[in-house]
Amino acid sequence: MLSLFLVAFLSATLLPGGSEVWLARQWCLGQPLLAMWLVATAGNTLGSLVNVWLGRYARHFEDRRWFPASPQGLARAERWYVRFGEWSLLLSWAPLVGDPLTVLAGIFRLPWWRAVLLIGLAKGARYALVLYLAQAWLAPLCQ
Repeated sequence: MLSLFLVAFLSATLLPGGSEVWLARQWCLGQPLLAMWLVATAGNTLGSLVNVWLGRYARHFEDRRWFPASPQGLARAERWYVRFGEWSLLLSWAPLVGDPLTVLAGIFRLPWWRAVLLIGLAKGARYALVLYLAQAWLAPLCQ
């Protein structure tokens, strides 16, 4: 289970990774369903909270040459975030857009409890779906 936690955690940060495959593998090995769901959800949520934390402190460096976003890019992100708001974190599970959304939540100072709630809901729903699909489609392959 520690490996599942680590893979889920690292997959949620800005590092590349795919925790769904590892979760399905653990399911095939017969790990307890609820424990897998809890561990994967907790690891992935905590990994996303690292992104929120990075976003909270990113603005301290926006005047540096190496800062990855231009003032125009930050203004565009802020307009987007104002339009869609904190509810956009329900897409924090999604590839390509999920990680930047969590960073934006930090940049725009979303309260921690809201970030935990919305990210946890999104990540938990995704892992529930992965486990459901594993049960539906992988059972014959795991024998």
